[in-house]
Amino acid sequence: MDHSGEASSQKAAVEVAQDKNGVEQVLLRNSRGASARVSLHGGQVLSWKTEKGDELLFTSTKAVFKPPKAVRGGIPICFPQFGARGNLEQHGFARNKIWKIDDNPPPLNRGEIKDKSCIDLLLKPSEDDLKIWPHSFEFRLKVSLTADGNLTLISRIRNINCKPFSFSIALHTYFSISDISEVRIEGLEILDYLDNLRDKQRFTEQGDALTFESEIDRVYLSSSDLVAVLDHERKRTFVMRKEGLPDVVVWNPWEKKAKSISDLGDEDYKQMLCVDGAAVEKPITLKPGEEWTGRLELSVLPSS
Repeated sequence: MDHSGEASSQKAAVEVAQDKNGVEQVLLRNSRGASARVSLHGGQVLSWKTEKGDELLFTSTKAVFKPPKAVRGGIPICFPQFGARGNLEQHGFARNKIWKIDDNPPPLNRGEIKDKSCIDLLLKPSEDDLKIWPHSFEFRLKVSLTADGNLTLISRIRNINCKPFSFSIALHTYFSISDISEVRIEGLEILDYLDNLRDKQRFTEQGDALTFESEIDRVYLSSSDLVAVLDHERKRTFVMRKEGLPDVVVWNPWEKKAKSISDLGDEDYKQMLCVDGAAVEKPITLKPGEEWTGRLELSVLPSS
């Protein structure tokens, strides 16, 4: 039976539904049938699928979907702190909060892509947040799925305080891969990186593409705006394009660490690789009224 005419006549769509814990989730679909699912818990993208229905993001086999814990997988947002670099909880609080749908976002100051399905989310600090991080902000997140099936996350953070503040941010993307020992990253060659396994010391990447045979937890500094993850076995390549996010975090816990993470299956490390667009080494400082924009675009291409 030929469904091709049917598929091509579909329209891009945005649907809102609730998960089993009553948290709203937004399903984005493009006209070709690719999709992305975003939870209002954490403003977290939980799924990104091709038009054939292949899932591109990893989710742990032991993921907990109950707030306030962030889901292990997808794209959690680390803000206003990355990791334990500061006095807040690990990776800050944005990924644990319930965001709102922003029905009337201010326009972006650049040309918008036509023919896409998108949602605008908004996070403002609660009274409790202001006690632990006393800065008033508005964090707007636009998640878009283009006609080509690319996933774009545009983050806008505005200081609505009367004094400056600084923050770090990472879009902690868990890519779904065939096998960690079969993938490589291109675009990080000869960069300096901070090694979190060696007390955040600074080293310089020597080799060609980055391949994996043990635990890795690094922040690559001032990278180019294009990074590629090549999955040899699945014959596909993820391409990450970024603006305003100078650093790239690369993380895989490997066997020993995976066993110590309660919401990660013991073997899950083989099927995941975290590559984040981030601003970690030099926090971003905003003056009162100032706004920062960071843009991350993910695409997937067939490769040999």
